Amino acid sequence: MPEDVIVEGSLLDADGARRGYARIRAGRLLETGQIGADSTRGRVRRVRGIVVPSPVNGHTHLGDAVATREPPHAPLDEIVRPPDGYKFRLLHETSGPAKRRAMRAALRQMQRQGVSATIDFREEGIEGLRLLREAGRALRLRTVALGRPLKRPVDRAELRALLEVADGVGLSSQSEESVEARRTIARACRDRGRYFALHASESVREPPDSYLEPRPDLLVHLAKASPDDLARVAEEKVTVSVCPRSNALFGRRPDLATFDRLGVRTLLGTDNAMFHSPSIWRELEFAYVAGRLARRPVRAEFLFRAAFVEPYRWLRTPRAAHLEAGGAVRPIAFRLPPDDPAYQIVARATEHLMVRSRPSRT
Repeated sequence: MPEDVIVEGSLLDADGARRGYARIRAGRLLETGQIGADSTRGRVRRVRGIVVPSPVNGHTHLGDAVATREPPHAPLDEIVRPPDGYKFRLLHETSGPAKRRAMRAALRQMQRQGVSATIDFREEGIEGLRLLREAGRALRLRTVALGRPLKRPVDRAELRALLEVADGVGLSSQSEESVEARRTIARACRDRGRYFALHASESVREPPDSYLEPRPDLLVHLAKASPDDLARVAEEKVTVSVCPRSNALFGRRPDLATFDRLGVRTLLGTDNAMFHSPSIWRELEFAYVAGRLARRPVRAEFLFRAAFVEPYRWLRTPRAAHLEAGGAVRPIAFRLPPDDPAYQIVARATEHLMVRSRPSRT
């Protein structure tokens, strides 16, 4: 049986940072309180560090994990544009079992790193969704699967069948879909209580009306959006998932300082698994460093909320962003200095610093 561990230092969650302790057993939070007031009377192993809720990866393309070589040095459209970009040729040439194994390996990596959920845009229609569901079977990590119907014009029977398997629809880009197709898909998602999401303003600026009508539940990137565009998105209370590492590969940078200043609801994602490992810890560090490099520093607290707080609001489970005994989400503890905890988590956390439960000696 795993032993308890007391982590003393800082607790950091949706309520902010506070000094205190957490008693954890096998990933379950048993109690929290002021340092020195725990119920164990010194009989439990103690560690100095920081405790946070599990993070969420706000945007992935896990099917891309089948890529094992460096992608071409080519414009983004030539790599990821359907139906004949490099990515889609690779998916077409790879067997179903190989894709399932690659996606499962990526999901298991995220699980080892403490991630509780990922929001995945899954291509290849219903069959692609089924492979993703099989890949995630019996894992602790929740996979929010946003599928993509194949037929255009939209086939309503295919769309209904897809929404039986998917948590929603994630489209490639508003510019690749007619207004009629987007409205049909969005309406079907609303009727079924599913999510409607799409990429926008990734390579070039697109006017907000083009991606806010019909209103999406989630936008991805907005790397080329102007401050006025972001203000409009914030006003409409639409959540945006940003992916700084993949944007940087193609010379783009979401202005996260402006996202923060304007109050845009923001998630952080690792994007295409062919470009990077799906590590939320690397994404957090890169986002922070990239802002400093561009002389547009972004607050560590904003980045923390993008990975640990806002995703749970988007998933309609806001209590999961709070450190509560018996809560639904597993807490994570790090052997890090408890001073300035948001900065420590954003700039220095890695899975190697996570506090793991040890088997009991009895």
